[in-house]
Amino acid sequence: MSEWTKKSPLEWKGYVYKEVRVIASEKKEYKGWFLTADPVSANIVLVNFLEDGSLSVTGVMGHSVQTVETVNEGDHKVREKLMHLFISGDCQGHSPEDLEKRKNSLKKWLEKNHIPVTEQGDSPRTLCVAGVLTIDPPYDPENCSSSNEIILSRVQDLIQRHLEAFQLEVKDYGHTD
Repeated sequence: MSEWTKKSPLEWKGYVYKEVRVIASEKKEYKGWFLTADPVSANIVLVNFLEDGSLSVTGVMGHSVQTVETVNEGDHKVREKLMHLFISGDCQGHSPEDLEKRKNSLKKWLEKNHIPVTEQGDSPRTLCVAGVLTIDPPYDPENCSSSNEIILSRVQDLIQRHLEAFQLEVKDYGHTD
């Protein structure tokens, strides 16, 4: 077992959004921006921004990792780019303030309808309903996921009604404040 796999996810978190050099078995070397590590397998996901504007994503198997060293601490711009890499395309048209408004409005609507809802995650962007359903930004019916089809369908219907009421409010008053 390598030193890397003996580390805890909290220790790995110190590498997130930093440029790192990973030495793996057979002296293979990988370099890129550390996006995440899988807490079970210790696999690492590295991202490289290419000159043509595209990006390269590389997975390094956790069992093969021998050393990880920070090359560059990165800056706010790189951190923002990495944070927004895998955000739903639907979110790109919404400002962070708009997403926060949508989340709070939906949360109040669900609570008004006696649906237990909490915020989930490090940056509480995901709403969790009754511990069995999650709603990700931008908080539309298609952003729900659950293995319970009945709850999924009912909550999606509630969200659709909320969106219709929200749009009427905006239309009638020109704003939501």
